[in-house]
Amino acid sequence: MEARQLRQQTARKFSAIEEVFTGHEVRARCPEPLDEEIAWRIGHATASYFRGALRGLDRSNPVATTVVVGRDVRRTSPGLSVAFIEGARSTGANVLDLGMVDTPQLYFAINHLHSGGGVQVTGSAADAEFNGFKFAGQGGRPVGADTGLADIARIARNMVKHDTGKEGALRTLDLTDEYRTFVRGHLSTPRPMRVVVDASNGTAGKWVPAVLGGVDQVELVCLNAEHDGGFVHPPDPLVEENLRQVCEQVVSSGADFGVCFDGDADQVVIIDETGSAVRSDILTALLARQMLARAPGSTVVYDLRSSRVVAEEVKAAGGVPRRERVGAAFIRKALAESKGVFAGELSGHYYYQDNGYCDSGLLTLVQVINLLTQEAGPLSGLVRPLMRYARAGRCSFDNPEGDATIRRLADIYDDARVDFLDGVTVQYEDWWFNVRRSATKPQLRLELEAADQELMQRKLQEVAAHLGEPVES
Repeated sequence: MEARQLRQQTARKFSAIEEVFTGHEVRARCPEPLDEEIAWRIGHATASYFRGALRGLDRSNPVATTVVVGRDVRRTSPGLSVAFIEGARSTGANVLDLGMVDTPQLYFAINHLHSGGGVQVTGSAADAEFNGFKFAGQGGRPVGADTGLADIARIARNMVKHDTGKEGALRTLDLTDEYRTFVRGHLSTPRPMRVVVDASNGTAGKWVPAVLGGVDQVELVCLNAEHDGGFVHPPDPLVEENLRQVCEQVVSSGADFGVCFDGDADQVVIIDETGSAVRSDILTALLARQMLARAPGSTVVYDLRSSRVVAEEVKAAGGVPRRERVGAAFIRKALAESKGVFAGELSGHYYYQDNGYCDSGLLTLVQVINLLTQEAGPLSGLVRPLMRYARAGRCSFDNPEGDATIRRLADIYDDARVDFLDGVTVQYEDWWFNVRRSATKPQLRLELEAADQELMQRKLQEVAAHLGEPVES
């Protein structure tokens, strides 16, 4: 009976490992299926992978072989963090515990300390019952499905928690002063302005005031800054309802702009002074011009769902636009390969060369302050000229035969410029669209843009007819 129960338990854990790994991170409900035993196994697997990836380095260097660990505010994060750290130390690896930090600070720490890699315990923008892990290698390089995460999952699948007889050293470190200096080092002397910050009850509630509090001439009006693991609204700034508070506060307080962070402060949505959200690709175009003024001729990476405005503005500013597939691992890899200065995703993630090619919500907040200091007029006035195309917005369709549909679309529109960088993209002179499979559901996602509203509506109806049953995104 005991042997059968052990086999059943092993099978359940094997299934749980399969369930918690997504394409580029670990994300699942907690504590089922993601519990502390799974966290121990992932910690052991991660440290094993990092140590193997350090071939060619001086592995006797205790900093290079140290795993840096941070965590967000969720109530399950301390327990998962302790278990992960125990698993990592069971390989003999040393661990440096940063405590409760925003994810961009983890990337900063890896680069600042020249560590071999690190992990953030976070559920990011997901609801409170979820949690997970984000991984970064040496220099903050991405660890995704094709760049190490599959190896970590394989090791974790084949591992059971046990006494290895090894125990790496553990120490804690507070990088507040160094992190504040780093972020403020990107801030120009600002003009007087008021900024509404919705921290979404996440790590931004601690780190925005800690880093930018007391900056001369910048008044921060903070919403949902409590960070005890409860959420007034879900920490996803891409959901319109979650922006309601910050939009209303911007207008009622006469603020210059607002910002809403996700749970671990690597993702942001910016609100203009009228209380309207600035679309992320439009902000990418605005910030690209600013970044290129400091690094003329540099590459700017953008995800292929973005408006044509991004490439047009990058070229006009003397930069080199690079279109890339969707996802942090791909964007960061492309930015590093090209030694680009900046990148933006439609999902509200913005990446900086100075941040080890990693994303940062705090640096984006700083760059918007710089933008409004340098440019005359309100944010809405800077945005308006860039809204020159009609856009459908993301549309979703139930479709269990996504690959076949994508191939069929390429045949239907074979007189266009067609590529398969991510799903299928079809481009004409006056309109274009991209169709991609959902990573988690049997659905297709459509993005479509055209020269004017009438053409957009007509082409949306035409393309949608091939995609399946429409569903809410």
